[in-house]
Formats: sequence, C-alpha cells, structure tokens
Amino acid sequence: QVQLVESGGGLVQAGGSLRLSCAISGSSIFSISFMGWYRQAPGKQRELVALLLSGSTNYADFVKGRFTISRDNAKNTVYLQMNSLKPEDTAVYYCKASWGLLEYWGQGTQVTVSS
Repeated sequence: QVQLVESGGGLVQAGGSLRLSCAISGSSIFSISFMGWYRQAPGKQRELVALLLSGSTNYADFVKGRFTISRDNAKNTVYLQMNSLKPEDTAVYYCKASWGLLEYWGQGTQVTVSS
C-alpha cells in the first residue's frame, strides 16, 4: 500500500520560509515517474506548484525563484522549500506521485502566510 504523508506546514509571516516534506512508503522513490506539489486555496481549484519529472524540475510562474522541489532518495522523501512566502501562498499543499498509470496523493498540509 503506497502512502504519501506531507508535513511541515504551519503559520508563517510574509517573507518567511517553510519546508514541506512528502514521505513516501510502500514503494521506492527511485521508480517514481512523476512527482509534484500542488496547492488549493479556499474557493479555488487545485493548481500545480512544482514538479519533478525524469530528473528535471519545473515551476509555476507564481513561485519561480522562491520555491524549490528536491528529493532525498535515502529518506524516500520529496521536499518543497518555500522562501519569500506571500499571503497569496496560503493554501493546503498536497504532494502527488505517479508510478506509471498509478497515482497517489497525500492528505495535504496547511500553509498560512500572514501579512
């Protein structure tokens, strides 16, 4: 049974930083075909924030230069380092991982940025 568990969310002031973690169990991070961080703010659709695909990264324009996605193979964990946070970054953040056609989501972690 594959499970993704996010952690690291919380309340931070604008300009601050947080690092989100997505711990993967039940499968190896080495065989992941796609890994992404998404977010969903109240009343809005879920949107892609950052992705890791075949060793390459890509970011939504609204986080470029501020967020970084990375992985630690030894810990079977993917991270999202978030710097220079803005109030508009407030949302529930989710990680998603795919192994071929199979995809899994974490339960989400709340990030709240105060002005």
